[in-house]
Amino acid sequence: MDYYQTLGVSKNASEAEVKAAYRKKALEWHPDRNKSPQASEKFKEINQAYEVLSNPQKKQTYDQFGSAAFEQGEPTGQGPFGGFSGHQGPFSYTYRTYGGGGGQNPFSTQGGPASGWEGVDFGGFSDPFEIFEQFFGGGFSAGTQRRTRRPAYSLEISFLEAVHGVQKEVEINGRGTKIKIPAGVDNGTRVRFGDFDIVLTVRPDRVFKREGNNIIVTAEVDYPSAVLGTSIEVPTIDGPVTLRIPAGTQPNTLIRLRGRGVSGGDEYVRVKITIPTKLSGDQRRLLEELQNLSSKKRTGWF
Repeated sequence: MDYYQTLGVSKNASEAEVKAAYRKKALEWHPDRNKSPQASEKFKEINQAYEVLSNPQKKQTYDQFGSAAFEQGEPTGQGPFGGFSGHQGPFSYTYRTYGGGGGQNPFSTQGGPASGWEGVDFGGFSDPFEIFEQFFGGGFSAGTQRRTRRPAYSLEISFLEAVHGVQKEVEINGRGTKIKIPAGVDNGTRVRFGDFDIVLTVRPDRVFKREGNNIIVTAEVDYPSAVLGTSIEVPTIDGPVTLRIPAGTQPNTLIRLRGRGVSGGDEYVRVKITIPTKLSGDQRRLLEELQNLSSKKRTGWF
């Protein structure tokens, strides 16, 4: 999917232009107003495009790797990581048409996802309540009732708690409350609980780096092991595993561990080849012999 084309903006569009284009498209394709069979899917695509292009970090990732970095499904071979499994958030909805005039509001604020949107797939991106509140001030159309702003509280969790899910006991308005954070949430995820929301802050991890549902780790290998091949132990979010480093591995090679990422994503091990700064006499002699052999064959080391 071309997110710029979906919103009808250029690659150099400003934040205000992206926002204005999203508002226009969302109003046009909102399933409450547009009764065409394609409305729900089109609205999901518009929502997904805005989620990426309105976020500077996600926009930079998209410009570099394309929509494969955010869309669900098997890797497509795009980008240096061989594609990405899509980001999957905790919100998944299905739009249900309401019969009769009654003015029933599908964006209900009473407990969990809105009753009219259970099962509509918004591609794992923005919570539709938050986006429509931002643009329309809580009101949606003449036939829907106006809702009040929901209180939101911030909560900091660790990287592994975000990956695996966790139950936390927090104090809201002087009252202890247990909340369950679903597995796979990311920094900035907004989770709905009853009559309030929790906005999550995920502490960065010194070992694991997250790209969508994929995990990136770095493993150090010395020069002889990279040339001859070896086996090393590498960390994963589910514990250490043994990884085979093939002979002739080059610096910054990415080795894929399928299914070792977040929610079915993959882990990519970036191989860092360490070069010693100090050599013993024997080490220097052996390396000089190798250099002489390489020169005779007119080949380089790498």
